[in-house]
Amino acid sequence: MERLDCVVVGAGVVGLAIAREMALQGHETILLERESSFGTISSARNSEVIHAGIYYPKDSLKAKFCVEGNRLLYEYCRGHQVGTQRYGKLIVASDKNQIDALEGLFYKAQLNQAPEISMITAKEAKTLEPDLRVEAAILSKSSGIVDSHAYMLSLLGGFEDAGGMVAYLSPLIRATVISGGFELEVGGTDSMRLQTKYLINCAGMSAPAIARKIEGLAPETIPQAYFAKGNYFSLSGRSPFKHLIYPVPEPGGLGVHLTLDMAGQAKFGPDVEWLDIESEEQINYAVDPKRGERFYEAIRQYWPNLKDGALQADYSGVRAKIVSKDQAAGDFRIDGPEEHEIEGLYNLYGFESPALTSSLAIAQHLRKIMV
Repeated sequence: MERLDCVVVGAGVVGLAIAREMALQGHETILLERESSFGTISSARNSEVIHAGIYYPKDSLKAKFCVEGNRLLYEYCRGHQVGTQRYGKLIVASDKNQIDALEGLFYKAQLNQAPEISMITAKEAKTLEPDLRVEAAILSKSSGIVDSHAYMLSLLGGFEDAGGMVAYLSPLIRATVISGGFELEVGGTDSMRLQTKYLINCAGMSAPAIARKIEGLAPETIPQAYFAKGNYFSLSGRSPFKHLIYPVPEPGGLGVHLTLDMAGQAKFGPDVEWLDIESEEQINYAVDPKRGERFYEAIRQYWPNLKDGALQADYSGVRAKIVSKDQAAGDFRIDGPEEHEIEGLYNLYGFESPALTSSLAIAQHLRKIMV
């Protein structure tokens, strides 16, 4: 039976970043992925936004990893020829009643030491974006877009160059705690058994389900998974905006915002649609065109000149949540030996946005706490 240093479960953007970091540190590492390719689930169904660390409570993992990850991601992409666009972001109070909430958000961003942020007046915002309805705004100059597929492909190349190996179509069936590590049963066409010192579960929405396959892990340490779907609509024609445009956040998400792709094409979303399902297998990714009515209403709060018929249903993604719609937004959660008393096991739960921005910072954090 093959004995390894490290097995990472889940080849999304966080799994790729962690696997690469482990391989670069000299650990013999295998990355297990149940799909036929990397990054095909949540990592392929998001806005590709590089966040600045504005929205999250002080000292939270999201705040820490996002602020650090913003810097690391831009540095990495410059050094590895991965495309980014620093469009900048405007968070908009579209009426005077939202200004207090906007100022509270700015204060939170300052506590988090988010880079290159400022409060600007309605006049200054209108100078930047004449089509906005705005009473005040936060300008975040470091927010932007990354070519997420190219980024993940680059991480994969770095992982393989460092000696790592990816096993596709290889779901984890069972993990058993043994002396000095774990014994894994892996399914798929070429089923296998492996032994590893470290086991890192970063399976996104499936992380709680993967954790339940680890024999010896106390069930009460495993959070329940909740599923919040985010739908996107694309804009026909050319975007009048040069920045990413966000409203004041709403419960469960950041509001229906406008993002631009690498070519400057605009899309709106995601909204928040809580799904009453038990598992990831029940997700329907189709976008209901009727949801467009709510999009028009939300968007016209800050862009009143949006024309009827300008939006088309596009795609959707689902957030990996471990809190329900009745609870405050959750933080990232990393359960190591201190939480569950199993040496070598690290379960990553609730890694929704800003996980893409944070991926390199998360990987560095794992490396430090595993030494």
